[in-house]
Amino acid sequence: MAEETGASAQTTSEEVGDKALLVGVLKEVDPREKRVAATPASVERLLKLGLEVAVESGAGAGAGFEDAAYAEAGARVLPSAEAVWQEADLVIKVRPPMEHPTTGRHEAELARKKQRLISFLWPAQNKALVEQLAAHEMTALAMDAVPRITRAQKLDALSAMSNISGYRAVVEAAFGYGRSLGGQVTAAGRVKPAQVFVIGAGVAGLAAIGAARSLGAQVKAFDTRPVVREQVESMGAQFVPFEFSGETGEGKGGYAKEVSEAYLDAEQQLIGDHCRTSDIVITTALIPGKKAPELITSGAVVGMRRGSVIVDLAAEQGGNCALTERDKTVEHYGVIINGHTDLLSRMALQASELYANTIVNLIEEILGKERVWRLNLEDEIQRGMVVLHEGKLLWPPPSPTIRPGAPAPQKPAAHASAKPEVPSSPWPARIGMLIGLGVLLPIGLFGQRDLVQHLTVFLLACVVGWHVVWNVTPALHTPLMSVTNAISGIILIGGMLLSASGTVGVPVAAILGAVAVLLASINVAGGFLVTQRMLRMFHR
Repeated sequence: MAEETGASAQTTSEEVGDKALLVGVLKEVDPREKRVAATPASVERLLKLGLEVAVESGAGAGAGFEDAAYAEAGARVLPSAEAVWQEADLVIKVRPPMEHPTTGRHEAELARKKQRLISFLWPAQNKALVEQLAAHEMTALAMDAVPRITRAQKLDALSAMSNISGYRAVVEAAFGYGRSLGGQVTAAGRVKPAQVFVIGAGVAGLAAIGAARSLGAQVKAFDTRPVVREQVESMGAQFVPFEFSGETGEGKGGYAKEVSEAYLDAEQQLIGDHCRTSDIVITTALIPGKKAPELITSGAVVGMRRGSVIVDLAAEQGGNCALTERDKTVEHYGVIINGHTDLLSRMALQASELYANTIVNLIEEILGKERVWRLNLEDEIQRGMVVLHEGKLLWPPPSPTIRPGAPAPQKPAAHASAKPEVPSSPWPARIGMLIGLGVLLPIGLFGQRDLVQHLTVFLLACVVGWHVVWNVTPALHTPLMSVTNAISGIILIGGMLLSASGTVGVPVAAILGAVAVLLASINVAGGFLVTQRMLRMFHR
């Protein structure tokens, strides 16, 4: 297999000529996998990009999408996987190509030369598969290798799937627990809330925290990365801190990393102590390209309460619990341990919709405005996802270049002949105060009582209003607008009453009342228009 160093970065154009690029959607051969890489809605998006779509018959049945729905969306339905592989220029899947459990034939054997593939690949764990795809000179992009940068969030299939799996883990735990998660006070007695312990505060862990909290459980969360503490606490959970001789478990890109044996022993001890006081434990700890760390020992399971539940979301990578059995629910020492790896397939409809959207976003990113398949290996996102390019190994990608921030502006050194800065004079403000006193003092001494009272209220309102508005944080500007609308309504009523007072010989009050009515009406109307516009932003 030809290899190419990560230092090379170039733009490669793979135009299809006048023929439209044909995207093939395969049915997953894993009998436990019910997700599909394209939905009827995503097919419509692909067609709008100028592509053609062919779907294997029955590809979306597990997720609730019938062949007729794909045909109605504009896709061609082909009778077999062989037909899709033979016609498609780009094949999209969920799981990596694998051996068919019934026929024994590997999916990669059906691939054509120079074909393209987008799916989860896990190249670090599937080196034999990568070599098999390279033998067909394929171009393969891994959905599990999306860089963790802001611009790539719309392509981040891992985060989308982790969010669903974290939620589903709580549902599975509640089913196995056999009690309500929230506390209650009933005539028959008091029910204590369940104690939930989440290990790993990534996307899946945070989703699990949110789901457990919404069901009324008391939640604690542990993570080797201290930076996630704020996120955990913002969701209403208690963060379990852990420090060990200056060593942390935080790796590159926000992921966890491998740690020393001493660190792991101390970590296992801390986790075991919290497991003993927990009713439900959900583990999500993974290390990219490595076996999942064993965080819950068999001794920790022995110390847990009978009837407790462990849901191990790392079961596919070996599991975080020493007693986890892949794709099984087992019971040891009275503790139920869920090691199923098909939690996403148990929510296949939603998982397929989100995964299909990330696929379309990726294809749209590659096609660009010209609607031509063109891999840009200088782009950080595309370079990070490309595992093979026409059979050449490009994985792992080179480390991203860290661009230094702009230096802080420095004040120029004072020149010997430069004049020293002279502080601003306070005299303009003092003169303004004297003029104000000169105007207000005669009014206070010789003016009418009503005029003095109204003027005093007006000046105090100006001072208070100034401080209130300018000291409000920007996050509260929208509620502040509602308050100002209410105040303007009061001004509107007062101006109308003043205009209709009918004071003889003194039309000044009526004129000022009319001006107040006009200005308050503008403020009220404008405030409602802006509020309506902001509310429309949240409509789907």
